[in-house]
Amino acid sequence: MTSLPPAFVDRTRHLLGGEWSDFEEALHSEPSVSIRLNDKRLPALAYAPVLWCNTGFYLPVRPLFTLDPLFHSGVYYVQEASSMFLEQIIRQYIDKKTIVLDLCAAPGGKSTHLANLLPQGSFVVANEVIRARASILAENVQKWGNAGIAVTSNTPEAIGKLTSFFDMVMVDAPCSGEGLWRKDPDAVKEWSPANVEMCAARQKDILKNVWNALKENGLLIYSTCTYNRKENEDNVCWIAQELGADIVSVNIDASWGVTCSNAGYRFYPHKTRGEGFFIAVLRKMPPLTPPKPPKEERNNKNHKQFIHSELLLFLQKGINWVIEEKEGNFRAYDERFAGIVRLLEQRLNVVSCGVELGVCKGADFIPHTALALSKNLDSSSCNTVEVDWQTAIRYLRRETVEIANQPIGYLLLTYRNIPVGWIKNIGQRSNNLYPPEWRIRMQIQSGMTEPKIILSSVIN
Repeated sequence: MTSLPPAFVDRTRHLLGGEWSDFEEALHSEPSVSIRLNDKRLPALAYAPVLWCNTGFYLPVRPLFTLDPLFHSGVYYVQEASSMFLEQIIRQYIDKKTIVLDLCAAPGGKSTHLANLLPQGSFVVANEVIRARASILAENVQKWGNAGIAVTSNTPEAIGKLTSFFDMVMVDAPCSGEGLWRKDPDAVKEWSPANVEMCAARQKDILKNVWNALKENGLLIYSTCTYNRKENEDNVCWIAQELGADIVSVNIDASWGVTCSNAGYRFYPHKTRGEGFFIAVLRKMPPLTPPKPPKEERNNKNHKQFIHSELLLFLQKGINWVIEEKEGNFRAYDERFAGIVRLLEQRLNVVSCGVELGVCKGADFIPHTALALSKNLDSSSCNTVEVDWQTAIRYLRRETVEIANQPIGYLLLTYRNIPVGWIKNIGQRSNNLYPPEWRIRMQIQSGMTEPKIILSSVIN
């Protein structure tokens, strides 16, 4: 790692006292590699668990995830272990269906985690203001496969106009990034006290602009991947005093090595197995005059809503699905979320929502890969073909895949019984339907083989 900036050393040495030398040594060590399993398939892994996350595991080495079809199919998410602490907050404070905003959500680690943690009937709005990053967020959310998520691309000011709409708001704020220097040593060169001040001010603006969207008594989860107090405790105290909130405590196990401060929880690499991280929980105090929740507008941006019996065959039974069509594209979501979806469509820029089903071209319906990867896909309605690793990788590169002795029409490819995506078998050849923007772009060199680091550890 590049030499640490003197100003960073001075302020962090003051913060840590006698722990500084251990902290400095940890900064020059190799970062850990961790993943979080989806509930598409939950194997037991023979690796060290992330102590604060039931589905988190540390890997002994970093495999080439690009070459693992299970990674592309949303069987697991590569996520920094410290940020998985979100699970403890949800388990301790959320016990009923909840509408949650993940304001700064890209690339999707916390949104996908929330989708698995929240009680049945909950809904997640995963937002990213930068449109290119919002597309990546939508891809990761669709691969994860939960239907109760909408991906939006809006400013905090725009979302803040949804008065008292969310039960919980997650703000993983853009920060100076001190906690990620082990993974990105070049970022050290960009650090300066002035940048810390700028980040702290921007974080306040973000929080102030979105605050109106949080219900009274609702929870704000605020986090950064940095160490300094200005972006962490000082901002949390500012939220409590200026915006009106109580700081909430979280029960932790001493063996985790998490450091409790006066206004949150700190993760230091010399004490916890993970990168630098800070997280705090606040409860919004009731205002003097209760705000009026947002009202639905009458028009619905010309969306056509109806039940399409053929498309319903793709979806699991037991849910009252709403199927909507816009410009030939079809999507489905639980009828319980209809009011939420309508309001989001009226007020915000929605990138994706629910299960993206596919597109109609003429008389032909072309299924979307998001449908193949959805946890709500009824696979009994599809002709499935199990493929080996080489074929799966060719498919994910969007190359032609040859499938012999199979029915004509749309086929669902699976790898280790996990859906990968669709092809259209037209007899002598097939059309690869994997989205061009999702394809593997890395050149596959001769001798590259299937990563064994995940599969070889499965105990059963």
